[in-house]
Amino acid sequence: MGQKQEEDDKVRLDKWLWAARFYKTRALAKAAIESGKVHCRGERCKPGKEPRIGDEFEIRTGFEVRTVRVEALSIVRRGAPEAQTLYAETEASIAKREAAAAMRKAGSLGVSTDGKPSKKQRRDLFKFRGSNDE
Repeated sequence: MGQKQEEDDKVRLDKWLWAARFYKTRALAKAAIESGKVHCRGERCKPGKEPRIGDEFEIRTGFEVRTVRVEALSIVRRGAPEAQTLYAETEASIAKREAAAAMRKAGSLGVSTDGKPSKKQRRDLFKFRGSNDE
C-alpha cells in the first residue's frame, strides 16, 4: 500500500505523460514540456509539475492538439488500454482534432501554391484530371 500511496502523491508531469503514452520516452516528454508543447490552464508547465486528478492539460504532438483531463496517476508505463484509463480527452478536443485531420486529408493545409508543383503534387494533379500523360 505504501507504493500506491507514494505513486498517487508524487508524480512528475514528464513521467505521467510518458506513462500515459503521449511520448515514447521521458526525455521526449521533458523536451516537449520545456519547448512549450504542454499547457495547464493556458500556461506553460515545467517537467517537475505534479499533476492532480481533475487537471486539464493541452498537449501538442505533431499536428494534433489534445485537451485531456487527468483521471488517474501512474509512474509505470503499461499497455495502451491501461494507459488510456489515466486520462479522458474532452469532447471539444476530439471534434477539433477530427476536423483538423479531415482538412489535412482534403489537402487544404500544407499545399504551397507558389512556384512549380513537386513531383508528388504533379502526379496527384494528373490523377485528379484523369490524364495518364506524365
